[in-house]
Amino acid sequence: MATDYDTPRKTDDDLNEDSIEELKARRNEKSTSSVDVDEFEAAEGLELPGADLSNEELSVRVLPRQADEFTCMSCFLVHHRSQLASEKNGQPICRDCAA
Repeated sequence: MATDYDTPRKTDDDLNEDSIEELKARRNEKSTSSVDVDEFEAAEGLELPGADLSNEELSVRVLPRQADEFTCMSCFLVHHRSQLASEKNGQPICRDCAA
């Protein structure tokens, strides 16, 4: 293949501009394709807040608070004693809430 050495060479800026234009063209080509989504099937798995769950059963076993655990009086979560940061007015506070 013959090369014409008299033609002006492209600079790095010209190469970047060409690649940006190519990227824009590719993006436009990709955006024209669409995916057929059935809205009913997509919404079927969603649960709305306030939905009636009275006939649902718990699928986890709930254990009572153990002797080495405490309930944080700020976030009301049960933590292990190693997470106890301090007591405020006689109420235990976890490390996360104390920070």
